[in-house]
Amino acid sequence: MEQEAFRQLPYDVDVEQALLGALLIDNFSLERISSVLKPEHFYDPLHKRLYETIERMWGRGHAVTPLTLKAAMDQDAGFAEVGGQDYLVSLARATPALPNVKDYARILSELAIRRELIRVGEDIVNTAFESGSEVTPSALIEEAEKSLYRVAEKGRYGEGPQGFDVALAEAVRQAEAALTRGGNISGVSSGFTDLDTLLGGLHPSDLLIVAGRPGMGKTALATNMAFHAARLWAKDVADKVADPRGAPVLLFSLEMAASQLSARILSEQTEIEMRKMRTGRFTDSEWDRFVRTAQTLGDLPLFIDDTGGISIAQIAARSRRMKREKNIGLIVIDYLQLVESSKKAENRVQEISEVTKGLKALAKELSVPVMALSQLSRGVDNRDDKRPVLSDLRESGSIEQDADVVMFVYREEYYLKSREPDSGTSEHAQWFEKMERAHNRAEVMVEKHRHGPTNKVELFFDERFTRFSNLADGVPAVTR
Repeated sequence: MEQEAFRQLPYDVDVEQALLGALLIDNFSLERISSVLKPEHFYDPLHKRLYETIERMWGRGHAVTPLTLKAAMDQDAGFAEVGGQDYLVSLARATPALPNVKDYARILSELAIRRELIRVGEDIVNTAFESGSEVTPSALIEEAEKSLYRVAEKGRYGEGPQGFDVALAEAVRQAEAALTRGGNISGVSSGFTDLDTLLGGLHPSDLLIVAGRPGMGKTALATNMAFHAARLWAKDVADKVADPRGAPVLLFSLEMAASQLSARILSEQTEIEMRKMRTGRFTDSEWDRFVRTAQTLGDLPLFIDDTGGISIAQIAARSRRMKREKNIGLIVIDYLQLVESSKKAENRVQEISEVTKGLKALAKELSVPVMALSQLSRGVDNRDDKRPVLSDLRESGSIEQDADVVMFVYREEYYLKSREPDSGTSEHAQWFEKMERAHNRAEVMVEKHRHGPTNKVELFFDERFTRFSNLADGVPAVTR
């Protein structure tokens, strides 16, 4: 216990002094370390202020010398106490002839992370001791995981206000990414040309809702998007593209088993119907194609979690881990109403509200698009016009409010099939004409778009393989 009481926080003032001295000798060294070293990584408050001033001066195009830095720090009482300009000269003189500033920056960064881990550990212990019975252990674990994730990500999220110049730089970077991709998208590609043009891709920090009545194909659409994003990322990485258009994907399948979802993808890619896969009635050529395709797709960065009854806290915890380990760039949840709330609410509307707020917060925290599928109320089926509207969303208030994008999947053919009039009548001729127009057609109606216009996108849908694809002059253009 006595030894425990005298433990000190990890820091190294000598390394801090050596790094500052190296920067005074060679200002260009700052460009090699500014992406990994931040002012808060310095333990000594004066050294932190010196580094901040050096960054600011260099950013404005001013040379940084002991003389110019002394002028910038002249009003700092702590700087005067250590000797002012004489202290800066001593730092520069004590610097080794060939200083490795990258090593200095790495050491200071790692020490800062250790100090932060100690602080987080103390907070976890104190919270566990002091929290009352109204705070559940799962809530404590979630907060601990959030804190540890922030440390693992070096504090990129949740640091508080950022300068407008930082936000502008990120906006310019996203616009540049869209430019290099041919002027179409800056986010993760959905695989559907018209939808990407309308949305600009699936953007980081956005919560996207894909809704529809049963049988409309919303799971198939989301799975198609997830598969395309994973495949495109793998292709671009293999081709050494600087800014891949896709992303590794984490898919939470709360309704279907991972094997069933994988079978759907295989059916789509091999063009072998699901009934053949279920019954094993393959021809020799189909079986060969089936096996070859399965081997080819095995290395795709598509990760499926089919845990049933998962809570929003568990989704967040697993997503953080996969972001850290696999650098996932898209999260898909199938579907929203099956996600359990982390705490009991008075009614289902409040529980769904907590889930949607949690998903939106997760999208911002991890800076990835989160796509959640949602059921629609039965009121759609009681109307003559079956096209859904925003008020048809189950527990629609919170979903509509928290989502950045809401899109509905609608297939007129699905409803027409069940309303065939008697053959030979004029009504049957009209019905047949409508069926011809609606055959293999699907509409994705973007009814809310926080960053741009709303519109309708038409897609080709092949029910045999549960596959959506682009429409090109009325002909399916399958993205391969």
